Amino acid sequence: MTTDEPRHVPVLLGRIVDLLAPALEPTTTDPQPVLVDCTTGLGGHSGALLDACPAARLIGLDRDADALAEATRRLRRYGERVQLVQAVYDELPRVLADAGVGSVRAVLFDLGLSSLQIDRTDRGFAYAVDAPLDMRMDQGQPLTAAAVLNSYDVSELTRILRVYGEERFADRIARRIVAERAKEPFANSARLVALLQQAIPAKSAKTGGHPAKRTFQALRIEVNAELAALESALPAAIEALAAGGRIAVLAYHSLEDRLVKRTFAAGATDRAPRGLPVVPPELRPELTLLTRGAERPGADEVAENPRAASARLRAAMKIGAAEQETDSSGEGEAA
Repeated sequence: MTTDEPRHVPVLLGRIVDLLAPALEPTTTDPQPVLVDCTTGLGGHSGALLDACPAARLIGLDRDADALAEATRRLRRYGERVQLVQAVYDELPRVLADAGVGSVRAVLFDLGLSSLQIDRTDRGFAYAVDAPLDMRMDQGQPLTAAAVLNSYDVSELTRILRVYGEERFADRIARRIVAERAKEPFANSARLVALLQQAIPAKSAKTGGHPAKRTFQALRIEVNAELAALESALPAAIEALAAGGRIAVLAYHSLEDRLVKRTFAAGATDRAPRGLPVVPPELRPELTLLTRGAERPGADEVAENPRAASARLRAAMKIGAAEQETDSSGEGEAA
């Protein structure tokens, strides 16, 4: 390994394998079950699942060409079992159609930034170092964080900071950004970080983490349209699952986790009117929950990999017709 190779520690790796591997056992009707990694990153989770499930094959998606190139190198040893595609996860239906795949046995989303994106400072995701305000996961897209800061009006900036960053001081920050860019457009992160440190009251900064954390999160989500993509990708992934197939999602902030929780809870609940004596098959739950609420990394894992600290894992299984006959209550814990 070269000294500049991204350090990659997959989050909750053993638990992900435990949850998804049972769905990737070969059967007479599906001798080569398909795993879809919707956020391949550097390939850590994918490689572990391919090792644990020798019959499985991988369709891996990632919008980041640099990450995909690194994953291609790391997963080369699996040969024809691996097919990697540059795509955003909401393009999953098209990717599967292009691959001639009708249904899959397991789907994984790891919604965090990859080690490559964090460690390569020129990408602008980290507020700890001065770097161009880029934040694009796909370097081919036109919108950058600098463009957002330099072109959005006060109300637009306030909205994304409040909604995507859950920033209490969104309006104050937005007004200062607009005032400062009138003097000189924003280009690098250090100037933005300095503005945020001045805009957020010191008392709040002491209890709310780094003053730049929420603004950088909001900008990244806006630049990459992350929540909109996830909102359409989750139902598409569930639709693609075969009966008995499993889906696992690692989220890293409350906005993502609430969306996953809501989608899984809806899928695990029947849609029949209250009091209906018999629930028709088409209104019965399509999912059963595999995790009780959101699972979190243990203290040992966080000590080894601090980036895992905010991870929240949820998983579910697609119910087949036989299971629907015996499990139509839709009850489950999704707290």
